Amino acid sequence: MSADWPILSLTIWLPIIGGMLVLAGGDKAPNITRWLAVLVSVATFLVSLSLWSGFDPSTAQMQFVERAPWIEMFRIEYYLGVDGISMPLILLTTFITILVIIAGWEVIQFKPSQYMAAFLVMEGVMVGVFSALDAMLFYVFWEAMLIPMFLIIGIWGGPNRVYATIKFFLYTFLGSVFMLVALIYMYFKSGNMEILGFHGLKLDLTEQVLIFIAFLLAFAVKVPMWPVHTWLPDAHVEAPTGGSVILAAIMLKIGGYGFLRFSLPITPDASNELDGMIIAMSLIAVVYIGFVALVQQDMKKLIAYSSIAHMGFVTLGFFIVFIIMGRADVTGGAVLGIEGGMVQMISHGFISAAMFLCVGVLYDRVHSRMIKDYGGVVNTMPWFAAFMVFFAMSNAGLPGTSGFVGEFMVILASFRADFWFAFLAATTLIVGAAYTLWMVKRVVFGDVANHHVAELEDITKREVLVLGSLAVAVLVLGLWPAPLVEVMDATVRNLLAHVAVSKL
Repeated sequence: MSADWPILSLTIWLPIIGGMLVLAGGDKAPNITRWLAVLVSVATFLVSLSLWSGFDPSTAQMQFVERAPWIEMFRIEYYLGVDGISMPLILLTTFITILVIIAGWEVIQFKPSQYMAAFLVMEGVMVGVFSALDAMLFYVFWEAMLIPMFLIIGIWGGPNRVYATIKFFLYTFLGSVFMLVALIYMYFKSGNMEILGFHGLKLDLTEQVLIFIAFLLAFAVKVPMWPVHTWLPDAHVEAPTGGSVILAAIMLKIGGYGFLRFSLPITPDASNELDGMIIAMSLIAVVYIGFVALVQQDMKKLIAYSSIAHMGFVTLGFFIVFIIMGRADVTGGAVLGIEGGMVQMISHGFISAAMFLCVGVLYDRVHSRMIKDYGGVVNTMPWFAAFMVFFAMSNAGLPGTSGFVGEFMVILASFRADFWFAFLAATTLIVGAAYTLWMVKRVVFGDVANHHVAELEDITKREVLVLGSLAVAVLVLGLWPAPLVEVMDATVRNLLAHVAVSKL
């Protein structure tokens, strides 16, 4: 369906233009700047809700389509649309951005207008990535994401921010270059840049393998998958709290989205041939990175490694489908695998955002992220302790929370593929509980460790609003995941039917 009014364009350009206005407002009246940023982010979220209310879950066709010529010489278009895979990720983006801007209200005193503007611009660009149906438009939005995040880490980051920003930029930019080469190759094969047109290209296995590897180099860095994950802990540690939240909650999901939008439908045979490699990389992330998280002394690093392990579930769910389909189980475990990976992406967006915000609350008061500098926080910050324990339990996969649903779906699907895949994936329920509970025990419980903890004040109404919103989201998705699953079901089944038909 086409939109009666340009909902997607408004969701993209409203925060970008709003960000420019915030930037133009400057820092002479910082509270006005902050209120303007909040109003723009809330307005963008309300506009994006129209995508959910007007979405038809019974069809796999692109909806809210907008199409106009852009660079006519090369048949490049301003072409937007969403399906059951991209629409939930857009809502996640607009929801998390509000919380990030509110969370930075009092914390950011240095150039607040530039800080707020960077997040608003990045919001619009990320929505553009999820809604672009022209490959060149997708690539422009994809690369544009780097600029505001580079500035956020580089200006408001920690003492080693220059190293972290350069590493982040080089990893993500170099991977993207190979993706651009693949897109240009397919442009010459098809004569246009339509992503949906690429899905129907007839490519031999050699072409598919080369294109798959080019996409893998871009998407694996974004997820990030082992062994190209090393930029993420450095970026998280040096980034301000808002930067860490957007990195973990949204930007990592763009890599997973890329696999579903590009790798699986465009190169299904190569995906089938190389699925063992991706499954191995995913399981290494789930198991090995989980043990790496267990020995971290910095709370941000621990949560960063936890994110890598949890995103391993996403790529595992996406690529075990080829083994399952080989056993003629397309409608069962294969659907469960991809839908489980998608639920895990949305869930991790909520939980990782909450965990980094909890660390940010402590850092704002004590100016330390080291676990050893805390202890007995529950004695001075009982409301904060309740939120942190709840989110820690969600991170460990407690039933009833969103952290359980996606992991459980992927583990069930893994059983359809291979018992040992499921066994290794399930170890995260033990290792994840170990490193999460170890951190909570040492930070939250016990006697008051020092005078810094003794002087802590409990969370403010603003912090309650931010953490409470995420707690509600985690509970609703954990107790009632059906609406999300129903929205994506037709799109996932259509994707799997295309993959199955396209196999050589």
